[in-house]
Amino acid sequence: MRMQLGSLKIASPVFTHGGRIPQEYSVEGNGYSPELIFTGVPAAAEELVLICHDPDAPMTYGFTHWVLYNIPVDTGGLGENCGDVYTGGVNELGNSGWVPPAPPPGHGEHFYYFQLFALDKKLGLEPGLSRAALLEKIDEHILEQARIVGVYSRA
Repeated sequence: MRMQLGSLKIASPVFTHGGRIPQEYSVEGNGYSPELIFTGVPAAAEELVLICHDPDAPMTYGFTHWVLYNIPVDTGGLGENCGDVYTGGVNELGNSGWVPPAPPPGHGEHFYYFQLFALDKKLGLEPGLSRAALLEKIDEHILEQARIVGVYSRA
């Protein structure tokens, strides 16, 4: 499917696009997942997918912090510390759920990409998919995507 530019947006009341993720949402704080707000979901969308990925992690393919899918289009977003209220995939630790930012001390700023995808149909995917496996399964069904990027570093 050919993706089109559209009105899909993802935002957070706790950080701006390109802004610093507050310490309380990191491994140095309470580690909660931040609240996220979804707007402009296309009328043709049937399902949403969320992935949070840190490409700056010192690993071959970066570090996947969260994989969440089978999200209803009318949710409006995710509350703080929501956990896997929908279907959880696996993060880089091999578990489902949110892994808070924890870049190595002195490693500089890391960029955390919260990517939201609107799909053209409900795929009913099974729990436990990795980021790569999920992206492969949704590739032909993406109507629109949006992202917000947060920044975090430790001293």
